[in-house]
Amino acid sequence: MNSHCWLQQGLSLFYWAKQIEKREKTHFQEDIRVEATVQGQQKTEEIKFKTLPILISLLLAGFIGMFSETALNVALSDLMNVLNITPSTAQWLTTAYLLTLGILVPISGLLLQWFTTRQLFVAALCFSILGTFLAAVSPNFEFLLTARVVQAMGTALLLPLMFNTILVIIPPAKRGAAMGLIGLVIMVAPAIGPTIAGLLIESLSWHWIFWLSLPFLVIALVCGILFMQNVTKVTKPRIDALSIVLSSLGFGGIVYGFSSAGGTEGWGTPKVIIPIIIGVVALALFVFRQLTMKQPMINMRAFKYPMFVVGVVMVFIAMMVILSSMLILPMYLQQGQGYTAFKAGLLLLPGGLINGLMSPLMGRLFDKYGPKWLVIPGLIIIAVSLWFFSSITATSTVVFVIVLHSALMIGVSMIFMPAQTNGINQLPMELYPDGTAIMNTLQQVAGAIGTALAVSIMTAGTNSFLKGVADPKDPANMLSAFTNGVQNAFIFGMIVSIVGLVVAFFLKRVIVSHQTQSSMH
Repeated sequence: MNSHCWLQQGLSLFYWAKQIEKREKTHFQEDIRVEATVQGQQKTEEIKFKTLPILISLLLAGFIGMFSETALNVALSDLMNVLNITPSTAQWLTTAYLLTLGILVPISGLLLQWFTTRQLFVAALCFSILGTFLAAVSPNFEFLLTARVVQAMGTALLLPLMFNTILVIIPPAKRGAAMGLIGLVIMVAPAIGPTIAGLLIESLSWHWIFWLSLPFLVIALVCGILFMQNVTKVTKPRIDALSIVLSSLGFGGIVYGFSSAGGTEGWGTPKVIIPIIIGVVALALFVFRQLTMKQPMINMRAFKYPMFVVGVVMVFIAMMVILSSMLILPMYLQQGQGYTAFKAGLLLLPGGLINGLMSPLMGRLFDKYGPKWLVIPGLIIIAVSLWFFSSITATSTVVFVIVLHSALMIGVSMIFMPAQTNGINQLPMELYPDGTAIMNTLQQVAGAIGTALAVSIMTAGTNSFLKGVADPKDPANMLSAFTNGVQNAFIFGMIVSIVGLVVAFFLKRVIVSHQTQSSMH
């Protein structure tokens, strides 16, 4: 059954990529002229991109990378027993992964200008393969933690590379459909991760989560070596060590602090407060330094473009909602309704698959109608779904969960890709690496903040309920308290989506040609 799920996903990726190529053949295989100045004279260099093999290589690798980000979450309970570790220790397997992404993704814009597309792709896949293999053979917690960090290094290189490459090889007017494929990767992989991981744990062992991923990563690497092309010019800008240090402290501190608060630390401990303070101060210094440098590590001028700013806010909100919901809902299905990890994941599978099918469709609708009439209804669907989810109880039916989760996934597909693509489209081509670095970094920060706040609200709601009952240790009262906390967490998600709805009314469609965009600055 697990191999069937993976085969379906692989065929789905191939089908959508093939459909895009067929529909847009005249656009995808047109010659893209890159102007290069050589000894003061203008020369035109012809580059013909083989779009389909490049898309397949990137999307397959990205799919496995995002699958790895969430697949292990459902195995944490099993790992605590097998490796004899506490919940707070097990939480580090997720925290370390997010922390590595938070540190490395911000410097991806610099790496994209220092190394060729092929070099970065091969490096990303080598890190991912090495990390996955080490995880598959891990004998203890320390070994597994190291493997997760190596895995995250590969994902941190791959995600910005995937966005930037598609932005370069596909004209803005046809970019929505291709970005819909990225939406399929980013949303479906985390959605089906718990299902497949739950099945593997039930049938084999947690090691097989990684053994299953390994051959697909090797296939992606071979495809990349054979077909990947260099799509950007290597300019090798000056490396500012202080900017890298401030970026690492800033984003790393914030991700670590919020991740700790979302674990077992609580908000009032030094382990949470100090990293967040250091992160905020370092981030402020980082932004100030970028604005005063001639060659910044991340060009903050991207924020001069209003639709890019709106797109960043939309992506931030979407990631907060989806990642917090994907943490709270499976937790309640297992602890509140008594489902196994596999059954809980299975209930969430239809929503994940629907999201994957909707993403390319939303891409085509975006190309035709723009973002506003997708994002606003999408946020309304999310807000309504979360409002219904706030009434979930231990007796809620399977149909209730599947329908609402599917609606939630449809809403997310209507927001994520259209807002992101519209924002990036407004940037000049020279700011693509910076724009993708900003978007991808803030996605990790949004994930850390969203999950931390959701878990904290859930815990506070649980504790508040228990204080008002005569016997807090009564199992019935404990279940009611947990249910109250989960309901509060969904109300938090609904409020966040309503804030996003207000911002969405400022969306305007960006219409700009590829040629105009490359000359803007």
